[in-house]
Amino acid sequence: MTLFHGKRMKRFCFALFTFSFLLTAEASVALPPDKTALPERIVLNLTKHPSTTQAVTWRTAIAVSHPQAQITPATGSPNLGDACFTANACTETVKLDDETTVYYHSVVFESLRPQTLYAYRVGDGNFWSEWNQFKTAADTHRAFGFVYFGDIQNDILSLSSRIFRTAYKKAPDAAFWLFVGDLVNDGNKDEEWSELFSALGWIPRVTPIILLPGNHEYPDKRFVRKKDLKLHKLWRPQFTLPQNGPEGLDETVYYIDYQGVRIVMLNGNEKLDEQAIWLKSVLSENPHPWTIAAIHQPFYSGARNRDKFHSQKLFCPILDQYSVDLVLQGHDHIYSRTCKLRNGRRVPDHEKGTVYVVSVSGSKSYSIEHGYGDRMVKAEAGRQLFQVIQVDEHCLHYESFNALGELCDSFELNK
Repeated sequence: MTLFHGKRMKRFCFALFTFSFLLTAEASVALPPDKTALPERIVLNLTKHPSTTQAVTWRTAIAVSHPQAQITPATGSPNLGDACFTANACTETVKLDDETTVYYHSVVFESLRPQTLYAYRVGDGNFWSEWNQFKTAADTHRAFGFVYFGDIQNDILSLSSRIFRTAYKKAPDAAFWLFVGDLVNDGNKDEEWSELFSALGWIPRVTPIILLPGNHEYPDKRFVRKKDLKLHKLWRPQFTLPQNGPEGLDETVYYIDYQGVRIVMLNGNEKLDEQAIWLKSVLSENPHPWTIAAIHQPFYSGARNRDKFHSQKLFCPILDQYSVDLVLQGHDHIYSRTCKLRNGRRVPDHEKGTVYVVSVSGSKSYSIEHGYGDRMVKAEAGRQLFQVIQVDEHCLHYESFNALGELCDSFELNK
């Protein structure tokens, strides 16, 4: 039997779930007169164990009595509701800045079968979303691909929509999409998140996303005291992300093991010392051949005066010690790629080293710094980009594309 649980143990938000096996015909999907009970902003997120679990989060504009999700192994039959399981959702109420109250609901599907296509929908028993599908990861090393995006931040709906659509056309079978922060310009403004979900369309309903916060998901550091710096309130309710990071950084720092790759997501905004200790522990126990780390603020950048020297000094020796293969970064609104580095210096291709990439997917662009010595292979500005990364047991193949789908950069790492 497939089991489920709700989100957010950290908030002691435990829900008692009842499971029902539906033997009757599927109810029709009716539309409420004002549509406010309809699920919106539906998003899949990977969990710590993506081969057997899957998280889904959605929002309603009004409180609903029985928020729930239904799931069944996908078949060619349209009668999906005849043999599905139902799980009650955990709900979190959020008051927006305009005093509007909205309701976020989440479920984590558990005890799923690896490498299996499932159909699911969310609703309240009366008003349902459409049926969507996702595929669980394999529980062994197996080739896969994913898409990596730099900062979105500005002109989200008008200019980033085409990046998302081009990326989906280029890699429709991507296992997930990875974002390195600054998805919006002001993480406290619901209207900007609305633009993002509109730009993404139905893609996050079928392709899971993982993400970490940038500085724009926090208040501006110039106007708050360090001790008062807190993640904007909309981040955690609208995503359901792993909670296996350091205390106090839940759903912003975590790792995921995916088919032979350990993916480590870092938060460059706060508690860096605690993260460094945690990172060393996570990498020392890594059983996988490949390791990819992601952070918003770059350790090495091609933009002028943008290297984060404190973070570089704190994290890079750990990345070197455990031979992290690739670091994905944002923040600088340029594109840059280092050669393989160790101790900040170029190493031959046959030696162990780490490639550091900075990319941007939105419209904002900074200038290039030309004084970075020989550590950069490529640096340019002024283009919206996305990256498709393919990994198998012995090769990591990386490609960067512009909004037209044209190849702009590529390289391979081999083991």
